[in-house]
Formats: sequence, structure tokens, C-alpha cells
Amino acid sequence: MRITGGLLKGRITQTPSGKMAIRPAMDMMRESVFAILGSELKGKSFLDLFSGSGTIALEAVSHGASGVSLCEMDRDKAKTIIENVKMAEELGERIDCHFMAVELFLRRCKKQFDYIFLDPPFPYKFRLELLETIDRRKLLKDGGFAIVHHPKEDPVPEEIGSLKRTDQRVYGRSIVDFLKKEVADPK
Repeated sequence: MRITGGLLKGRITQTPSGKMAIRPAMDMMRESVFAILGSELKGKSFLDLFSGSGTIALEAVSHGASGVSLCEMDRDKAKTIIENVKMAEELGERIDCHFMAVELFLRRCKKQFDYIFLDPPFPYKFRLELLETIDRRKLLKDGGFAIVHHPKEDPVPEEIGSLKRTDQRVYGRSIVDFLKKEVADPK
């Protein structure tokens, strides 16, 4: 896989050896998502859930994000991820890597993020529960976005707590939803 834009554009990331151990987010989809986010990423925090090879986290760093974290539950992918995220150091950034179940990570996480990217395997049936956890635990900053990649046949609601869909893009048999965290009423 390659980084599709930003300062690391064109750099190749490793994938785990053996059978196709990950379902890489399509280059076109990644390029489009990061074009939509554009310069908004500069200096913003970013969390990549179900990271696979760490490529989405690297895209975020390449586009100017700082305070980037990732979570991947498959420890067999850890060596590949650790090798890949070394590219971030070339830009003076560090990607915090967490190797545990995403559900456990979200329950333990104490940090808020500007962007949270969710790209679980397509058979995964708990996207809604993850988004509810993100909302309930206030893991997104006000005005932040949860970005969810999912199959067409498994839609995400337009509204989940304080998260409201602001955009939706279709890529072949998959969809990317952008859910914005409503700004809390100061009253």
C-alpha cells in the first residue's frame, strides 16, 4: 500500500506476510477521505481504530495531524505496524500504538480526539455500539468527527447521540460516513 497524499505521499507501507491478513482501505477511498479533510487536519489529534497496517494513521500524520494514535487487536500485525509508523518520526511525529481489542481500548481511553476513523472488518456487527461508546465516553472533542467505513448493506444511522451525519461517500460496495460531534450547549 502507498501513502496517497501529504508529506509522505508515494511512500510504500508494509503489509503483514502470509495470506491477505488485512483488508486495506482502498487507495481511492483513502485519498478521497483525506482530500475532504484537507488542511483541517493540521495540528489535530487523530485515532485510527482497527488499524491493520497503520496506513490510515500515517496518512493522518502525512496530512499534518499530530497526537495520532492507533488501535489494532491482532497482535500478529504489531511488528508490521511498528515498522510502518517509524515513517512518522521522519516528520518529527510519534504515533501511539495500542494492541488490544478496540472495545477495551475505548473503555480505557482517557483522551479526546478531533478525528476518530473506524474501519472494522466488514463482517463486524458492532459499529453502532462503538459509536455509542465514543459518544457516551466523550472521546470526540466538540466539533470533531467520527469517520466510519462500512459495507452498503450495513448502514450507520444518521444520528447517534450527539453525533450527526454531515457527509456520506460511496466507494464501490462500501460507504464512508462523516459524523460530527455537536458542540455542547454552554448553558
